[in-house]
Amino acid sequence: MQHPNYKCPKCNNRTYTVGQLRATGGTFSKIFDIQNQKYTSVTCDRCSYTEFYKTKTSAISNVFDFFTN
Repeated sequence: MQHPNYKCPKCNNRTYTVGQLRATGGTFSKIFDIQNQKYTSVTCDRCSYTEFYKTKTSAISNVFDFFTN
């Protein structure tokens, strides 16, 4: 992808790839393997430098995650 405002802080490249990561939060979510934390990753296409940004999760996605694990 390319966005006019993005510039890699390591190599000044302007192309990147966006991904997602889901993780467990606290003790309850670890016991039941509920991944209630969601992050968006932005990875530079040239040097692979990656930044993570926390995003909101909806209650319905948490319930769906609980029943599909």
